[in-house]
Amino acid sequence: MFARFSRSWALVKECMGLLMEDHSLLMFPLMSSIAMVVIIISFAVPLIPAFGFAAASGSDNAVSVLAYVALFLFYWVQFTIVIFFNTALVEVAMRHFDGQPAGVGEGLRRALARLPMIIGYAFIAATVGTILRMIAERVGLIGKIIIGLMGFAWTVANALVVPVLAAENVGPIDAVKRSAEMIKKTWGEAIIGNAGIGLIFGLFLFLFILVGVVLIIAGFATGHPALGVMMLLAVVVSVVLLVLAQSTLHGLYAAALYRYANGLPTQGIDPALLANAFAPRP
Repeated sequence: MFARFSRSWALVKECMGLLMEDHSLLMFPLMSSIAMVVIIISFAVPLIPAFGFAAASGSDNAVSVLAYVALFLFYWVQFTIVIFFNTALVEVAMRHFDGQPAGVGEGLRRALARLPMIIGYAFIAATVGTILRMIAERVGLIGKIIIGLMGFAWTVANALVVPVLAAENVGPIDAVKRSAEMIKKTWGEAIIGNAGIGLIFGLFLFLFILVGVVLIIAGFATGHPALGVMMLLAVVVSVVLLVLAQSTLHGLYAAALYRYANGLPTQGIDPALLANAFAPRP
């Protein structure tokens, strides 16, 4: 277990170093977030009156069917957008790990080349997500817990789908199989590393907000509203950057984990630390 923690932390540190070296990597989660805002607005504008009309007709079945269809379509588009930009991010990370220069444009071009496979996998993920949601709404507490565990298992098994889509010439179903195969060997590192990133950034986020609130109150208390507004903007920008950095690190960590699961070298990590990390088990 200690070896797993050591490997996980070594990978996280390497990903942090890469992010500090290339700040342009933050552009991928930023573009993904902007696209998601546009999609949410695009779904909300036509669906609100549509739900209102369906409800006015007095047909609960119509509302239910419309809700699930809308949910599936939203999941599909959402997953497509997130996976597209994550694939672009992973592509650039792979190049960096190989010691090769790569930019945002190159990552986007690679993701565009893999778009049919990305859309296909997003369809699978949206189908699974919708089915789990439908079942969860029809079962009791124990059933919801079981469905939650199934959703967690699905998420863990698919943790390396994006690196597979970025690095291998396979379809969406094969990408799921490849991810599950590698996760069998790396599940400890996958969970520890991602949980560690979430914990570290969660703590930073809490401290930033806590200190930020104090500074904002102090700024307005001086009798100069402009100072309070400046503090508010500084806190908002800091929080946004932290969220973008966390999202970026998750993508970089998936790329690093994929490389080690396949025995590929990654700059910045002591080879001896992972010499037998993913050796076949007897």
